[in-house]
Amino acid sequence: MPEADLILTGARVRTLDPTRPEATAVAVRNGLIAAVGDASDVRDWRGPGTETVDLTGATLTPGLVDSHSHPVWGLEMSTGLDLSAVRDLDALRAALAGAERDEGGWIVAFGLDHNAFGGRPVDRALIEDALAGAPTFIRLYDGHSALVNGAALQAAGITGPRTFAQRSEIVCDTDGRPTGHLIEHAAMDLVYAVAPRPSYTERRARLGELLSAMAATGLTGAHVMDLGGDSLELLAAVEETGDLPVRLLLAPWCMPGADAADLDGLVALQKESGRLWRVGGVKFFMDGTVEGGTAWLEHADCHGQGTEAFWPDPAAYSEAVRHLHAAGVRTATHAIGDAAVRHVLDTVEALGASGRLRHRIEHIETLPEDQIARFAALGVIASMQPPHTAYTRADHTDEWSKRLGDERAVRAWRCRDLRDAGAVLALGSDWPIAHYDARQVLATARAPRGAAEAGRSLSGLMALEGCTTHAAVAGGEQGASGRIAVGLRADLTALGLDPVEAPADEVAQAPVRLTVTGGRITHRG
Repeated sequence: MPEADLILTGARVRTLDPTRPEATAVAVRNGLIAAVGDASDVRDWRGPGTETVDLTGATLTPGLVDSHSHPVWGLEMSTGLDLSAVRDLDALRAALAGAERDEGGWIVAFGLDHNAFGGRPVDRALIEDALAGAPTFIRLYDGHSALVNGAALQAAGITGPRTFAQRSEIVCDTDGRPTGHLIEHAAMDLVYAVAPRPSYTERRARLGELLSAMAATGLTGAHVMDLGGDSLELLAAVEETGDLPVRLLLAPWCMPGADAADLDGLVALQKESGRLWRVGGVKFFMDGTVEGGTAWLEHADCHGQGTEAFWPDPAAYSEAVRHLHAAGVRTATHAIGDAAVRHVLDTVEALGASGRLRHRIEHIETLPEDQIARFAALGVIASMQPPHTAYTRADHTDEWSKRLGDERAVRAWRCRDLRDAGAVLALGSDWPIAHYDARQVLATARAPRGAAEAGRSLSGLMALEGCTTHAAVAGGEQGASGRIAVGLRADLTALGLDPVEAPADEVAQAPVRLTVTGGRITHRG
């Protein structure tokens, strides 16, 4: 019998494989699972070169996967001053007044909660005198809006409103002067193009550090919902010095205005891969965010906003999806508002059942009752991020809830309803929007916060499935991963407690005993 590279013993093994749900030992060879069972089943796999790890007291599960993350682009999104702990305007002003300037004199910050403005309009007048004239770019937590000051507007040559091919806005006052509030990517990019950003060398080093930190929380994989700039070059460069600690599945963006040649280019990108990363799928945006007023809603929010799609012509979105579907390419569409979700489901329904190619919807923050059953019926995968619930409040006094109103706010993050209706539910963090810690994803899925608290909890098993078996389906990899079974990839996570039976708050702090990606140990606790 050939020799195993790694044998794990003594654990409670939750295989999530219905043919053998539990075991106590696993053998790994050449990056794949070679044997699953008890000590006698792996004994003959042991040889002089085999590493054996005793996991007594731990629970071994299929490797945890973050089904929505931005580890490459997020390196730029999370650059500068971290404002995620800021809760009010006074704290914001104090943080900015004490902020360090970069070599060009800029202040760059990220992670600011919309709730910090206390219901006031996002306006540079609220912070201008705390900046001492330094050009400033502040990315709000949702990643879809920013606040900049007068010096930054001047550096970008912005003096008034502009028209964009996608749903974006330079917010202006009644006299046509920019307030500094930039909504959606095209508007933000005008200033970000002239703001300082981390160098290639810095991002290369940070990527390796970030992926190692992710592995330390038990993550073995991530579905990366972007692929821009020099991402492919960066990933290839990191792999020149060793394997990635986390396996990455990347989806490039398709934006409004894409023509047939652009779509064919996205199809061609699907062949790109490395040892532990590959391109698989295409990412769309059907809307923006509730707090930014750009979620596409069936009825306007409390400010009269939210009645327009990110694609000015939603039919063009549907045609782009059809083009990619015909080429065998899976799509993932950002859809937060009820109108956006409905349009994506309608688009998939119009494709018919040919090939049953599985498409997915990302976020799904407010979902009407009549749309829930359609996910399972159409085979559409729900990809949701339980940690986002922390930006809302149970009493609906937060910006997300106030904009939607009580009727729609009570439909928040209907993870359990979708699971009960038979939908595939993949779970993730959306880092850097929320922390990448896989244990927090598991915990908040079972104990959601804020507006989602009432009746939306997943069971411990459902939460684990969301980061394993259901994540594998979402990535089109159910034949290769998501379970502990002979012949599947040896992506494994060992926690110091049982994530299914332990209380949610304990899962959030669970010791990570071991993380294994492709048969290689990437973290030891």
